[in-house]
Amino acid sequence: MRESIMKAHMDKRKRQLRQGLMATTVIAAASLISACGGEEKVGIDPKIYTDSLFAVMKADRTNYTKLVVKRLGPAGADVVKPDEHWEDLPNGTLLPAQMFRAGAEAVAEMTDDFTYSLQSKWPINKQNAPKTDVEKKGLEYIAANPGENFYGQETLGGTTYYTAVYPDVAVSDACTSCHNEHKDSPKTDFKLGEVMGGVVIRVPLTSS
Repeated sequence: MRESIMKAHMDKRKRQLRQGLMATTVIAAASLISACGGEEKVGIDPKIYTDSLFAVMKADRTNYTKLVVKRLGPAGADVVKPDEHWEDLPNGTLLPAQMFRAGAEAVAEMTDDFTYSLQSKWPINKQNAPKTDVEKKGLEYIAANPGENFYGQETLGGTTYYTAVYPDVAVSDACTSCHNEHKDSPKTDFKLGEVMGGVVIRVPLTSS
């Protein structure tokens, strides 16, 4: 039963992501202007594109943390147990970071127009550490400049990308306690409202 519920939830999430991608396509198609009696494709500014994507991601991540993990978890109604090994528990559910990754993986199956990931200078899972120079610079920048985003370009595998890094802020004490108390956390003094990491969104611009 639990597996079927989780599958239904993920299927619903994928449908929502498809609808979002379709909406983005419609916006892009609408970016046409008449020029000398013809049509010229304008396209979307990559900053506006990534800012819009992040707005949706941030809203989903915040609501899942507050309305599911906080409200229904041990600190609330105690009907679900958010846990790193949620699949092994009868009432287990994904941690916010795991839910975020599940969404990123679902998107990767549907499109290569953009990718996104959650990274940190202080990752519990080492695979969430920054790898490229732009990722490292971006995470350093948002940590040193709270409330600001980082934008840059990088060439990887012959493709030039517009890469944006947005602050991932602790929106609930469920975030801080999870990281501060985890045995593998390299930082154990996070506070509510602090930058804990960053959302990296990468959009291909050109390819060789």
